[in-house]
Amino acid sequence: MAYLPFRSFVSGLTLLLMIWFQNGSALGRPNVVIVIADDQTWFDAGCYGNTVINTPNIDRLAADGLKFNRAFTSTAMCAPTRQQLYTGIFPVRSGAFPNHSSVKPGTRSLVHYFREAGYDVGLCGKKHFGPRDSFPFTTVTKNNLGTFLSGDDPFFLVYASNSPHLPWSEGDPGQYDKQKIKVPPYLFDNEQTRAAMVKYYAEITDFDRELGEVDEQLRAAGKRDDTIFIYTSEQGAQFPYGKWTCYEVGLHVGLIMRWPHQIAGGSQSDALVQYVDVLPTLLDLCKIDVKADFDGRSFSHVIQRGSEKHNEFVFGVHTTRGIIHGSESYPVRSIRSDRYKLILNLNHKIAFQNTLTQGDGGGYWKSWVAAAKNDPQAKSVVQGYVQRPRIEFYDLLEDPFERINLADDPLYSRQIAKMNRRLQSWMTQQGDRGDETERTVKPHRTMLTN
Repeated sequence: MAYLPFRSFVSGLTLLLMIWFQNGSALGRPNVVIVIADDQTWFDAGCYGNTVINTPNIDRLAADGLKFNRAFTSTAMCAPTRQQLYTGIFPVRSGAFPNHSSVKPGTRSLVHYFREAGYDVGLCGKKHFGPRDSFPFTTVTKNNLGTFLSGDDPFFLVYASNSPHLPWSEGDPGQYDKQKIKVPPYLFDNEQTRAAMVKYYAEITDFDRELGEVDEQLRAAGKRDDTIFIYTSEQGAQFPYGKWTCYEVGLHVGLIMRWPHQIAGGSQSDALVQYVDVLPTLLDLCKIDVKADFDGRSFSHVIQRGSEKHNEFVFGVHTTRGIIHGSESYPVRSIRSDRYKLILNLNHKIAFQNTLTQGDGGGYWKSWVAAAKNDPQAKSVVQGYVQRPRIEFYDLLEDPFERINLADDPLYSRQIAKMNRRLQSWMTQQGDRGDETERTVKPHRTMLTN
């Protein structure tokens, strides 16, 4: 019998181990942590350009990792947003397109894929999904978070905060001077608006504290260098033109990924990515091969090779039935390229309404309505929110806050037609029949009749 020399044996064993790790053995796979805010407008963090807000932990994460400048959810409501993130499937096709909704029975999520690959998969915080069989997370509490992170098996943790969701009661509003806040142009600037923004900012800073505490527990467990750590803002805040809309402020999200020794600190990407892309990407990075009919696609090439190209278009869908004080039926669909945005208001002749306009949840809307009687800017933001045209089209390079509708400008007719064809094709692929699909949703008990 012939024997290999010891040196050859060691070299062969080393090569075997390298192949084993590269092919994704449990020992070589990274952990994953996703920290999710609750209704945080994407640019309300220091690293995304807000010079007033205090978010040191989010900013430090960006300094250590990769900041995505063009990341999107397809629905600016909590339940549809979270379920598309966890399943990699768009809301209408999964069934979870109204708020407070559930995916179709039998739908699989990240819990199944990662648990089958040997991961402990836990959730700490907000759920807002269903049915349970589709999201069988292990429940993790803040008290046993450190224990979960210290286990021997690889883990996938979702930490879902309740901040900065209304009523904005957490944090210290006294740390902010309302006169120094810059009110964005899609909001009416008055004392009531600034008072609301101070409370909202305070709760973002308190969320930032939570994020820092999770990161510190990860470091204390000795797992920081072996973990893909992600922060995301979920969707726009509960201000007009944010949550419950398909405008940029609603659908655009903050997304930052840190992976020590794999991602260069302080890097950025302008690639168009969506929440449905996140699960396929993490499976790819963790070398987990699954056969699943995702709507999303892995953007690992953006992370590992610095590519600036991923999706040509990202899509949006909003359903008012099922939300508190929602319009009887006001389906909104959208498509966005790197520069342009097309929005279709499929039942535009009625008023758009929700709890902000009917219940004044933020404490400022009634003051806007009163001011709109004499102030042109107040009139513009109020009427633009509740009474919309059938088609909206925006040049986001020139008009990032979507204040100038170019739908009737003949210079853009070909671009509008092209994007509309792509949007209609996407809706067909999703089984989305617009108003007909919207009316399959059971109205919320507080829905008002138009």
